Amino acid sequence: MSSDPTLIVEQDGHVATVTMNRPEAVNAFDLEMLCRMWDAWQKLDNDPEIRCVILTGAGGNFCAGADLKMMHGNQEDNPWHAKFKADPDLHWKALLRHYDLKKPLIAAVEGVAVGGGTEILQATDIRVVGEGASLGLTEPKWGLFPLGGSTTRLPRQIPYTMAMDLLLTGRMLKAEEALAMGLVGHVVPKGEALEKAKKIASKIAANGPLAVQAIKRAAKEGLQMSEQESLQNGLKIGSEIVFKSEDAKEGPRAFAEKRKPNFRGC
Repeated sequence: MSSDPTLIVEQDGHVATVTMNRPEAVNAFDLEMLCRMWDAWQKLDNDPEIRCVILTGAGGNFCAGADLKMMHGNQEDNPWHAKFKADPDLHWKALLRHYDLKKPLIAAVEGVAVGGGTEILQATDIRVVGEGASLGLTEPKWGLFPLGGSTTRLPRQIPYTMAMDLLLTGRMLKAEEALAMGLVGHVVPKGEALEKAKKIASKIAANGPLAVQAIKRAAKEGLQMSEQESLQNGLKIGSEIVFKSEDAKEGPRAFAEKRKPNFRGC
């Protein structure tokens, strides 16, 4: 689909892989990467051919978060700085703090995922981590605040006391501990995270895209609702979006005819 020095977006069938590509800086976010990342999220969400997205990093690491050298330096001469000035929210939309991808997002993590790398991880739906990977929110070690959303998301995704341990100490944790506390869902041999993520994405992409997106929407919205409100919301989304679609007719028809369904996302 597209390629550039800091971000690579590749399509294989209905699956897109987004690779953070600054291996010399452990894939730390700079202005260019963030601008291109926000552009990628919009394009992928609006592309009907894409049904699932994988986020990964180049060079054996996931992401070291914000480039602290960039934060400390003067960016006025950076050609990407104008886009940031034009859209003050761009940074947060790129990091999926102020933007929720409609399509399933899978993280494939190897090596280091620290600071913003662990923050954007929390915005993904399924997380696959290679053995030996290190994750952590080290912002307090540098007198900083995890602005990517961890103070909100982490205590909702794992037990409160575990979340506060990570947030307040800034300590690193290994893949196996992240799995035990529920921060990630899969730990695989080192170097196999992307392969596993692609297998999961392939299964998702074979399903009805309207159903998949509706399920994600209902689950995410339900987190902000009472149980009864969430039940009603799920019923409304399923009835009005999914069950009135052509895909909802194609699925049972394919089952009756003993063939694979041909979903069209409508």
